[in-house]
Amino acid sequence: MYCGDYTQGTILPAPNFNPIMDAQLLGGALQGICCEKDVVIEILTQRCNSQRLTIAEAYRDMYGRDLITDLKENLSHHFKEVMVGLMYPPASYDAHELWHALKGVDTEEKCLIDILASRSNMEIFQMKEAYLMQYNSDLQQDIDSETSGHFRDTLMNLAQGTRMEGYADPSTAAQDAMILWEACQQKTGEHKNMLQMILCNRSQQQLWMVFQEFQNISGQDIVDAINECYDGYFQELLVAIVLCIRDKPSYFAYRLYNAIHDFGFHNKTVIRILIARSEIDLMNIRQRYKERYGKSLFHDIKHFASGHYESALLAICAGDTEDY
Repeated sequence: MYCGDYTQGTILPAPNFNPIMDAQLLGGALQGICCEKDVVIEILTQRCNSQRLTIAEAYRDMYGRDLITDLKENLSHHFKEVMVGLMYPPASYDAHELWHALKGVDTEEKCLIDILASRSNMEIFQMKEAYLMQYNSDLQQDIDSETSGHFRDTLMNLAQGTRMEGYADPSTAAQDAMILWEACQQKTGEHKNMLQMILCNRSQQQLWMVFQEFQNISGQDIVDAINECYDGYFQELLVAIVLCIRDKPSYFAYRLYNAIHDFGFHNKTVIRILIARSEIDLMNIRQRYKERYGKSLFHDIKHFASGHYESALLAICAGDTEDY
């Protein structure tokens, strides 16, 4: 059945919010002789995004300075990336990450997969607007120029943000499942196109039925079939779409575990996921992480990170008593 679990982030709006006081404290922390990093962490990780934006406005009014610029000038390395990342509105943060993934020295395909496979139509529309505003560039054109093959075609399809919403037709689920099964058997260019068209455009509820019908037809889970039949980033993207349709918190728990354990703590991935999901479903991601891997996300971050960088990540992750 369709998975519609209640989702919750780890960062909630702070009660008794006072942006003027927060701006004063940040000004003292950032403009003093010695940067008081603990104060910066305490304020910015304990306010929701809209509150942080209000603080930035109060900071500019009070000091005539840009808060993000002052953060960049006073902080360094991965700690700076976390604190600056928290200051972007969600769509702007996605746009920022996509721009650097596409226009950096090397294309960061896994970042493209994480973002485009998991965002709703509205989130994609807003990120494309932010991308155009921030970089005077069209996201889909940049995807077209910086990626290739069926991986590019699937990303382009996702970036249209045209997935059907709230619609399910049991009568066509078996037909779609048969097309997916044939695509996994024959693997022609036409079959690959049909495969990605179904995965990118059918509603979440419809795809739940399609995946069940696929199991009935083939005797195999759709993820196993994709892994057997395809490879490379195209395969990774298709699997990510399926996993996000089924349960986004589980997908991000899996990605965090890989980033922490399989890539020697891949800082960019950990930072991006924690910030992007902090007000959406990071609490659920934490739960899935502990259920699947036996140790808490809090524990693993504490084991691999250090200093103020560690403190910032742990503050975003939050933790229960048993996680320490």
